[in-house]
Amino acid sequence: MDEPAFLLFASDATLLGIGGIALIVISFAAGLAERRQRKRREADALGCMPWTTLSVLAFMAGAALLALAAGGIPGR
Repeated sequence: MDEPAFLLFASDATLLGIGGIALIVISFAAGLAERRQRKRREADALGCMPWTTLSVLAFMAGAALLALAAGGIPGR
């Protein structure tokens, strides 16, 4: 499978930005899963996934990647 041309010739800042946005989306999905787990009907049906921790770590990593990407964008 070949890479698309926009990824093949993308700068490092663009790749960091794409990774950062992907991690922010994962963070919001984990936040929704945490909310769903909190609002479950059966209190004894516990899950084993630490959604809050996953959400916070993904958000922090995504924010760091976006900050690095913003420093590499030309025209500043």
